[in-house]
Amino acid sequence: MIKVQSNRFFTGKKSPLFTERAAHEAREFHKKIPGYAPTPLVHLDALAARLGVKAIHVKDESQRFGLNAFKVLGGSYALGKLLAAKLSIDISEIDFRTVGSMLTEPMTFTTATAGNHGTGVAWAAREMGQKAVVYMPKGSAESSVKRIRGLGAECIVTDVNYDDTVRLANSTAHANNWTLVQDTAWEGYVEIPTWISQGYTTMAAETLEQLSDSGAAMPTHIFLQAGVGAMAGGMLGYFADSIGADNFAGIISEPEAANCLYASITSENGERVAVTGELNSIMAGLACGEVNPVTWNILRDAAKYYASVSDDVSATGMRILANPAGADTKIISGESGAINLGLLYQLMTSQNEDINSLKILLGLNENSTVLIFSTEGNTNPFRYEKIIWEGFLPQK
Repeated sequence: MIKVQSNRFFTGKKSPLFTERAAHEAREFHKKIPGYAPTPLVHLDALAARLGVKAIHVKDESQRFGLNAFKVLGGSYALGKLLAAKLSIDISEIDFRTVGSMLTEPMTFTTATAGNHGTGVAWAAREMGQKAVVYMPKGSAESSVKRIRGLGAECIVTDVNYDDTVRLANSTAHANNWTLVQDTAWEGYVEIPTWISQGYTTMAAETLEQLSDSGAAMPTHIFLQAGVGAMAGGMLGYFADSIGADNFAGIISEPEAANCLYASITSENGERVAVTGELNSIMAGLACGEVNPVTWNILRDAAKYYASVSDDVSATGMRILANPAGADTKIISGESGAINLGLLYQLMTSQNEDINSLKILLGLNENSTVLIFSTEGNTNPFRYEKIIWEGFLPQK
């Protein structure tokens, strides 16, 4: 199932929060982390020829700091800003190797996560000599729990969905005088989520640099997946500032079980709409029902299209990336990472008239240069193998 909607609220307006300047500060911080290197930008030339587009570029975040996902970019930057404020220094003065010894006692950071964000916070806290307590919603993968605990953090699995787990983490942080590092915002809690989204722009800045260095054309279509919209909004804001929102088609995709952004953009007044219920999707990292208000304005103003897709679309993307066409490079992409490759494939190959009309709506053709972000690797190895080897999809 694929649904695509034009954004009638599109203005192309930039955001003062997500700019080339903000991305430069975030990237300079990330460059100082031991082991930093830009993740690969993979050019899928054989697949592009098969699908009838000019080029397909995929940013492979499975290789980010050995953590198998991009999320550490946001969590580490937020922790850097918080520690800099605690020490009354600029973030440019933060040294990962020594910052832990500059405090008389470590700070405790807490967060709610579907897996990748909590992993990033736990890793950054450990690397900077701090403590982390991570809450996960019911049904979370045991592999994610073990990974977070293996990084030295306390990890607690709740009996509620993601959005209610966020509320639990927030109330617990207040009760224990901990610092909440959450990748969504609400009234009175804006600054830290903003830093997290700004941290993600390192990924976008690397990408444009890699495209330029390779002599590739700038993208005509940029696909960005969304949960609460923290990554999608920060990245879209950067691209709108550096390229101009009128110069590419920004496409925001979500799982149909948790399509709060799609519901918001198709609402009568373009106001944020919450999706409730179990939010069941194989795309656990995107299974969020409430829109991040920090990034909502840029998503509403600068994305041209919104897509809501079923789980099988992501599973298709996973299998294609794992079994590449021709001489293309293999990419191990998890459920939340492969949604847009699966979406592109379905749009370009389906014989269904309705889906073919969506391809035309998006302007996808032989002149299209497509940019996709594979935001995670096989963060749930057992389910990854079930999907790739056996065609597994959970029952609805």
